[in-house]
Amino acid sequence: MIFTLWHRILGMEKHTLAWHEADMADEMREYKTAVRFMERWSEVSDVVYSYTRAKWSGHSELSFPLPRRYLIWGALYMFPKYTLRWLFFVIVGKLAGSPQIIRAVRNPQKSEKLKNIAAAYHLDEERFFALCQNLLKYWILLK
Repeated sequence: MIFTLWHRILGMEKHTLAWHEADMADEMREYKTAVRFMERWSEVSDVVYSYTRAKWSGHSELSFPLPRRYLIWGALYMFPKYTLRWLFFVIVGKLAGSPQIIRAVRNPQKSEKLKNIAAAYHLDEERFFALCQNLLKYWILLK
């Protein structure tokens, strides 16, 4: 229930089953390469996000690829991590003059992902990147 409500608030795009399977496979690969505790916890949260987003998108046939207890463990990290990213892009979108809410939860530290978001929302790439860099100075929890 809480996952459904939360995903509804984020309002991310729903995709096909194949897209979600590929997304979960990517996240599992990253999880398997993580070594340190915080890296692993962050990667578990990414797997939980991908899984719960797929479920929210209507793909109930997917099964969680990690032990069930990891679902709660990952959710504890996932909710603040992805909510803060979402809020960050909502604010940057308003500052950039986007006529629509930017619905993104990508890592704002990665410039390639920022370019993709700017292109998807038809925003000036350089200005969007500069706004993100400036706002990141104050969003210490996203570092």
